[in-house]
Amino acid sequence: MKKSLVILGSLFLVMTAYAQQKNQAYLDYIEKYSSIAVSEQAKFGIPASITLAQGLLESGAGQSELARKSNNHFGIKCHTGWTGERTYHDDDARQECFRKYQHVSESYDDHSLFLTSRSRYADLFKLKPTDYKGWAHGLKKAGYATDPNYANKLIKIIEDYDLHQLDVKGKIAGSGVSQPAVSTEKQEKTSKKGKSGSQRESVMGEIPAYTPHPVARLNGVKCVIAESGDSYSSIASEFGITEKEILRFNDVTKAVPLQKGDRVYLGMKKNRASKQNASYTVKEGDSAHAISQRYGIRLKKLYDLNEMNYSKGVQVGQRLRLR
Repeated sequence: MKKSLVILGSLFLVMTAYAQQKNQAYLDYIEKYSSIAVSEQAKFGIPASITLAQGLLESGAGQSELARKSNNHFGIKCHTGWTGERTYHDDDARQECFRKYQHVSESYDDHSLFLTSRSRYADLFKLKPTDYKGWAHGLKKAGYATDPNYANKLIKIIEDYDLHQLDVKGKIAGSGVSQPAVSTEKQEKTSKKGKSGSQRESVMGEIPAYTPHPVARLNGVKCVIAESGDSYSSIASEFGITEKEILRFNDVTKAVPLQKGDRVYLGMKKNRASKQNASYTVKEGDSAHAISQRYGIRLKKLYDLNEMNYSKGVQVGQRLRLR
């Protein structure tokens, strides 16, 4: 059992070599929780790479409101029979019931129990523990998530961060060095050392530490506010989506530079604005795109609602229908 719980210290040495190319929030999360993922694989047979990638994706590298306030890293809803603590968040519908845990490790354990106790996931356990692609597609096929790109997102995270190497008995293939898994409690204490405010030195000591973006909702769509140095690509990587997707969500045809304060949507905007924003009068400096971003409405729908000419755009003083 001990051997099945060990993680190679060299995993993190490899990661630090790529710190400038990788998302620091993801690296920190992996370092903090990979030992739990390896332990869960030993107990339940779920690939550590899959568990960790799901945790990263579902929790926004531990920075989602659900993860921060309820220690729920997998977005598991209450479902029938749940008798533990509950919390309520807007998801597919308003104020849905989600499970709440005292510790993150409980969330990981419950995730494993969730998969092993439901017959629809039974075929997954017939796969080899190193078949992360089979697991990713199998989870999507079994209905774990509604996102049509869910499997591809998991695979991308696993391959971008070499998480599949954890599936080989918790070791990096070809390496002969190993070290005992560090307890989460010890890791949490260590991660707090050297912090000043929301910043701390990066692993390489050459770039500022990554500060995760808080997620908000506008017109029912998840979005973040860009900071200095952000790009569509970096935000897409943070939230496990492709650059092509994030450009489409924000009605952008190419990766134009982001400005601090720009709103960036993480999902498709709506066909109409919210009820309290039925119309808008165009002001100096406005553009159709800026208005569509401000109110969470698709650019094409804004043009269609107002029968506007694409070549002319909006005019100062023009009263626009937003729904």
